[in-house]
Amino acid sequence: MENKKIVLSMEQQFGEVIDIILQHKSRASRAVNEELLLTAWHVGGYVSAKLKSEEWGSKVVSQLSEYIRSQRPDIKGYSRSSIYNMVLFYDEYSSEAFSATVEKYLNAEFIQPRIGQIGTDRPVQEMAVIVQSTPAQIVQPRTGQMPKILELTTLTNHIEILCRCKSNEERMFYILYANKEHLAKRELQRCISNQTYTALLGSKDNMSKGLLEAYPNAPVMFKDTLFVDFLNLPKKHSESKLRNGLLGHMKQFILELGKDFIFMDQEYRLNIGASTFKADLLFFHRGLQALVAVELKKTKFHPRDLGQLEFYLEALDRDVKRSNENPSIGIILCPEANRVVVEYAMSRSMSPTMIAEYKRILIPQERMQQQLNEFCNLFLNKD
Repeated sequence: MENKKIVLSMEQQFGEVIDIILQHKSRASRAVNEELLLTAWHVGGYVSAKLKSEEWGSKVVSQLSEYIRSQRPDIKGYSRSSIYNMVLFYDEYSSEAFSATVEKYLNAEFIQPRIGQIGTDRPVQEMAVIVQSTPAQIVQPRTGQMPKILELTTLTNHIEILCRCKSNEERMFYILYANKEHLAKRELQRCISNQTYTALLGSKDNMSKGLLEAYPNAPVMFKDTLFVDFLNLPKKHSESKLRNGLLGHMKQFILELGKDFIFMDQEYRLNIGASTFKADLLFFHRGLQALVAVELKKTKFHPRDLGQLEFYLEALDRDVKRSNENPSIGIILCPEANRVVVEYAMSRSMSPTMIAEYKRILIPQERMQQQLNEFCNLFLNKD
């Protein structure tokens, strides 16, 4: 018995050593990232000044790239396009407009370490949840200095954000979101293509009162639109084809749902009385510590679908949920949902449920830009 206690004690101490290693490794990674960003900032600023004064032209930038390559072949990452990306990085993020946007939304009310509950419909408060414990220094840089908010993600991600996002609000959102979800470039690309910005900061009409009360931060954790373009589904398809496709591309599907989802089973059997029922897909959400049942529909949402889902949630809570876990959550995933019908169906539901639509193909860039512009107008004209 004594030896067992000694072993446990040693394991605990070894675990503390691992924690120290990981803490310093994380700090080292942040320091390296900061220096890479500062390098891009100062190189971009230097070249930008030369171009704006017309002392240099595009030909000189090409010559600079060739000079670096010939004189210092050990220095990588300074092709002509890379240097212009650094100029873009400096020009866009050193603008007064970007600094004003950061200061506007990340003031003292929204950068406290403690996360408050979302009590209003204002998108900026939902963005505050994503910020989490962002340090106060990110708000206002000194003149000529790189804004601290840029340190929250990598240069590669910044270039992706700058090239694909037009408004400063959208850019700021993806910087914060990439930091929160630890997004690599490919994951960030998909989030931008799938309009995570508008999906996460959109309407809550697709969520029941029960979900919003039990999980106040649900609006920034669950999307109301998921894109399954990777399935190449025909317009007419069966629920089994949809389910099998998602099972075969589970990694991509979980990236769509969110990183905290863990897949548990398909057609999960629920034995109730003498009958057996099957939930299409069952997940566990690590962040919320709750089971999540996903019901797949090949046709548009019908209110009767909600009754079936609530029945499954009751069975999960009674017979499957563990005592340390939170109430189970239900998602109906359908190709179409009339917003008025959804709002009526959700208004009295006290079960933690929501309706999400899946899209077979990505929304065209032109339409995405139009929707983004409309949202930004609402975002900027909030009360």
